[in-house]
Amino acid sequence: MIFEPFTIGDVTFNNRVIRSSIGGRTAYYDGTVSNAWKNFELRFARNGVAAIVSATLNVNPMRWSPLEYPQISHDKFITHLREAIHAIHAEGCKYVIQIGDGGSHVQTSLFSQPQDGYGPSSGFDLLFGYRTRRTEMTLADIEQTVHEFGQAARRVRETGADGVEITASKGYLIHQFLNPAINRRRDRYGGSVERRFQLLREVIGAVRRQVGDDFMVGVRISAWDRNYLPIDIRWPVTRPLRAFLRGNDIDTYLRYGRWLRDLGVDYLHVSNGYGFINPGETPGRFPVDEVRQFANSTRHLSAKAAVRATILNVVPKMLLDRVLGIGWTTGEAANLRDAQRFRQEVGLPVIANGGFQRRSLVEEALESGACDLISMARPLLANPDLVEVFRQGGEAPARPCTFCNRCAIRTTLFPLGCYEPLRFDSDAEMEAQILDWSARPDVTEPLPWDPSGPAIPSPAGSGDARRAGHLGGV
Repeated sequence: MIFEPFTIGDVTFNNRVIRSSIGGRTAYYDGTVSNAWKNFELRFARNGVAAIVSATLNVNPMRWSPLEYPQISHDKFITHLREAIHAIHAEGCKYVIQIGDGGSHVQTSLFSQPQDGYGPSSGFDLLFGYRTRRTEMTLADIEQTVHEFGQAARRVRETGADGVEITASKGYLIHQFLNPAINRRRDRYGGSVERRFQLLREVIGAVRRQVGDDFMVGVRISAWDRNYLPIDIRWPVTRPLRAFLRGNDIDTYLRYGRWLRDLGVDYLHVSNGYGFINPGETPGRFPVDEVRQFANSTRHLSAKAAVRATILNVVPKMLLDRVLGIGWTTGEAANLRDAQRFRQEVGLPVIANGGFQRRSLVEEALESGACDLISMARPLLANPDLVEVFRQGGEAPARPCTFCNRCAIRTTLFPLGCYEPLRFDSDAEMEAQILDWSARPDVTEPLPWDPSGPAIPSPAGSGDARRAGHLGGV
């Protein structure tokens, strides 16, 4: 069943495996995608995935991903995206652009900026974001955000992409509004299940007005919040305590799923958990060493960031592994049962995500009717030819992904790639695979330096390079 086509609206996927959203430093400093980005995406298209979901392209020009992450907050980004998507289409692969706003979970910046702390309500969160406190958004701020999502969706259609996926998970801004522990507003955007959904409702409306009814629109949604994982310190503590510790349960999200269906959403991409990274979004292990690296790189941005980095450096790694590793497992198909409930009770096509890389497991998930498509990122990052392995009858790659989650953090600082030493015979072999896609010879413009020489230039980006942001999805 893996290689049976599937259609959502006017979009037909050649098979049932798509590459999920994964972010990295593959754009110029202003957010314009580079040939490195195009070559990275082409690597998956040429290896047989039916579709690619982009990294979360940021809709807000101030709150965005780390420097050299892609942007879609201005019309100037359309042309370069269009050229690359045309090349991806030539390989028979569909392309879906995921759009989002990190809100108060924006993690990095050249300089500390108040806008990076914007969220539904004020408060403190030790693990996510670098600003010491969240700042409650005004009604004007929210109105501007809705406008930005609509304009970003328009640009997505103008790039020639096959669809747009709205990020309502990962702890990003929309997810913050949905979460009762984070959203303590008492206006039309908070205070009840219905009002916490209002921002997403308005975003869907703005997106549909811009792209029309004939363009594929999906939503990446969490099935459970489970605010207590990963271990975090938040303030203030809200009542009821269950909502503070757990956030929304699956019944609430199924309700949201039915409302999204009624609003004309075409599919749901089901994940889990609150925040990135978390055990539901990226099942596997908590990457303590990589989180230390990241925290040290951002400790200058605020008092909270400095305290967080100090704690991570002073506390022995063995203890950090025990505490921060609570709730993290390497279970396969971690979200499949939840995806099945969405498919059965909402009635929309469902993409399941989280811990797939065995052929028999993918087949079983599809044949059982638990989902319509399977998405994966880390297993394909480790083995870009995984779909071809399946096509040839293989059960799994010779060196499968270990779900160590090193890549999820390292890609904010280093090139996209697999950083699991256990998968390689040497560091040189690992480095060669990481850098392979960035050195492919299919660029469409001359290199600005002699590739045989020792010098490697910095990207010559233009525009406002002040900003950086939240962690990319893996």
